[in-house]
Amino acid sequence: MNLDLLLTFIVLIVTTIFFAWGKLRSDVVALLSMLTLLLLGIISTEEALSGFSNSLVIMIAGLFIVGAGIFRTGLAEAAGNKTVKLGKGRPFLLLIMLMILVAVLSAFMSNTGTVAVLMPVIISVSMKMKISPSRFLMPIAFASSLGGVLTLIGTPPNLIASQTLADYGYERLSFFDFTPIGLVALIVGIIFLALFGRKLIPERVAVRDDDFAEASPSELMKMYGLNDKIYQVTIPLDNDQITGERLKELRLTNRFGIYILTIERKWRDKRTFQPKQIRKPAGANTVLKKGDVINIEGPIDKVEDFAESFGLTVQPKSEGEINGSLVDAELGVAELLLTPHSKFINERVEDLDFRDKYGLNIVGMNRKGRYFFQDWGKEKLQFGDALLVQGNWSKIELISKEYQDVVVVGQPAEQASQAKANGKAPIAAAIMLMMLIMMTLEIVAPVTAVMIAAMAMVLTGCLRNMDEAYARINWESVLLIAGMLPMAAALEKTGGVQYLSDISINVLGEFGPLAVVAGFYFFTMLFSQFISNTATAVLFAPIAITTAVQMGVSPYPFLIAVSVAASMAFATPVASPPNALVMTAGGYTFMDFIKVGVPLQMILFIVMMIAIPFFFPF
Repeated sequence: MNLDLLLTFIVLIVTTIFFAWGKLRSDVVALLSMLTLLLLGIISTEEALSGFSNSLVIMIAGLFIVGAGIFRTGLAEAAGNKTVKLGKGRPFLLLIMLMILVAVLSAFMSNTGTVAVLMPVIISVSMKMKISPSRFLMPIAFASSLGGVLTLIGTPPNLIASQTLADYGYERLSFFDFTPIGLVALIVGIIFLALFGRKLIPERVAVRDDDFAEASPSELMKMYGLNDKIYQVTIPLDNDQITGERLKELRLTNRFGIYILTIERKWRDKRTFQPKQIRKPAGANTVLKKGDVINIEGPIDKVEDFAESFGLTVQPKSEGEINGSLVDAELGVAELLLTPHSKFINERVEDLDFRDKYGLNIVGMNRKGRYFFQDWGKEKLQFGDALLVQGNWSKIELISKEYQDVVVVGQPAEQASQAKANGKAPIAAAIMLMMLIMMTLEIVAPVTAVMIAAMAMVLTGCLRNMDEAYARINWESVLLIAGMLPMAAALEKTGGVQYLSDISINVLGEFGPLAVVAGFYFFTMLFSQFISNTATAVLFAPIAITTAVQMGVSPYPFLIAVSVAASMAFATPVASPPNALVMTAGGYTFMDFIKVGVPLQMILFIVMMIAIPFFFPF
């Protein structure tokens, strides 16, 4: 073994350890491994940066934009609502319908985005049916991974397998080449989860207690203890101390540790000249006036300090008055769950500027069943934390579209998004169909079809502008692939691919090509439980195709085995973003995924060893 090969293997092992450790973001690990190989002189600068110009990387970035157009226009959400309506009241049928829907959507767009968009719908309907959301959430997470195998663009490992074949001079896999294998895996997965999932998946409630199955705004307020923290403060008509001041200038949170939520103000209708009482959420630029009634959240002693400082009057409020002051036809409360890649993670609550950016007040925090009743503003947010926000329903609906950062639990309001109102959903569907036709008929190169569709989403208004398009790209995934491709190049350049291929043949070759394929499938599946399926596919694909060439058999079953196995990530909550996304909302533990995921993966392993050679002979 030469020195360059030894160093490459050391970098690979360290990289794998850091991936499994999970303390650093996967894209950071990939870029560090790329820089290490470059500094060691194993790869050149051009080879190190080749991943950023690779058509595969550009294609995946474009697919995020296309998927964002589908999500923003409400097409996926509308499909979810229709499915829930058809299956409501029949849990077994609803579970099967939801798994099919999630799988189909995941075949054409981000499986993480699909799960994030449908989670609120599923949680809401399960609560109304008095069934724990945990019965549905794990199956749909698994279905999203299974659905990714259905098409070429369903998951990055499929694209990596196709690109690897092209790099070695073989014909690319077409758009629906994966579909027969994917359908077999999906059918087996649905049967297993529908028949045995009910016995293996625990019935748990993660965020709320069974007593609050309906999760109404008033019940949410009880759970977060708002009824004991909301006070009414009135500004006297002769008060000049605070009148005319903007809230952001008063800095009440920093000075007193209180939060002004809503303001009630008398207003005379210009048409009828009749006096009316209006209520509106407090904003950073809200100017206080004489006679205003302010609804404040905070400890009583701090509220009294505030009132005394400005000569105001504090009045206790009944539970009914509190509910009425925070929730009505225009105002409401809702829970937000942080996603695995949320930009809010590791940020302090008080630094988020939610009021300025989103027009919403954060009024409570829940971390795995622990409710923070004071000083939660200084807490650094973690994945899975739940925030209770209050403000206009329209603002809550708007933030529900930020599916990459938060998931709004439940259905906060029956209002259509701006994109739906503008009738963009049919346009987004037509663009997606156009892209599929171009890729299926191979009218243009796959990456060209994706880029055309991505630009069409922006130009037709399905996405507001290029800024939103860039914001919807999961840059961690894109940089992960760009950073890992040089590792594959280093293994090829130093003879590492050949070395690992020889080991595979020496150990399993005497048992025939199916045994070697089984070995690749098993180890790819094992690695994908702890590191990204994309990184796993990048590492195993060149080894698999080199092994097939050495054995003198077709490389297609080898590459199909790697791509499918990389997506079969069910045994741990960190195996895929959808698994991590549903963990907190479903109240699952690490062992829950092992109990359900390992049997499913073993069954699929056996089935795939029959199906892969059948559809892709050696």
